[in-house]
Amino acid sequence: MPRLNPRFRDRPRRGIPLRAVAPNAVTALALCFGLSAVRFAIAEQWELAVGTIILAGVLDGLDGRIARLLKGESRFGAELDSLSDVIAFGVSPAVVMYLWSLQYMPQFGWTIALSHAVCCALRLARFNAQIDATEQPRKAAGFFTGIPAPAGAGLAMLPLYLWLAFGQQIPLFRSAYFVAPWTAMTAVLMVSSVATFGWGSLRLRRDVRFGALAVIALIGGALVSAPWPTLSLFALAYLIAVPFGARSYAKVRRRGAAAPPPSSTPSASDLPS
Repeated sequence: MPRLNPRFRDRPRRGIPLRAVAPNAVTALALCFGLSAVRFAIAEQWELAVGTIILAGVLDGLDGRIARLLKGESRFGAELDSLSDVIAFGVSPAVVMYLWSLQYMPQFGWTIALSHAVCCALRLARFNAQIDATEQPRKAAGFFTGIPAPAGAGLAMLPLYLWLAFGQQIPLFRSAYFVAPWTAMTAVLMVSSVATFGWGSLRLRRDVRFGALAVIALIGGALVSAPWPTLSLFALAYLIAVPFGARSYAKVRRRGAAAPPPSSTPSASDLPS
């Protein structure tokens, strides 16, 4: 049996581990679907443009879970995920909303579209800068700081959902003077310091879990039969939940501040003689 040259024995292995290929492939697919929305927007295929961004959001929610399941987390995957999020949930929604509505506001339409992409990039840069921080109380409690990038993209496209749901009946939904302030508001929410709900902060009591399964099934049926009204309700419900998330985290902080510090083991000098 040939012996390994000592010069190469301790050399670190290059490349991506096999267990990390699957989650990174899902992340790359999310990037492709998100960027494809620009192509559909250029062709004025608005349903497909929205659908590909939503599909990118679903894939973005799966890649991290697949990585944890396969123990394939890596710094490479974290960086790729952030780059994918900037394109799929920052650049693509900005271009879609500009081509759909904001281009009809010649002076400020492109600036508003840029604000969404820039705020998404700033949010992800802030996240990457804190990824190695040892103390992250909001993350530990299951909350986000500001709304996450996929939710920001979905919320920014609410006027487009409403327009697709009601057609030409309400022209206000496509008006740049309605879309512009809405887009600017969602951009600000992404870079804000407001605590918002994350999956880790949601708790279901045992007596309502069975009913929650039925509700999820009904929501799935509604998305298939009436996707645009259902997505509109989703976006509005998420926006309404934002102040409740901040209130819930404030309660968590107060409970943490009121909790007594852990008792330390007495030293020999503290023991009675």
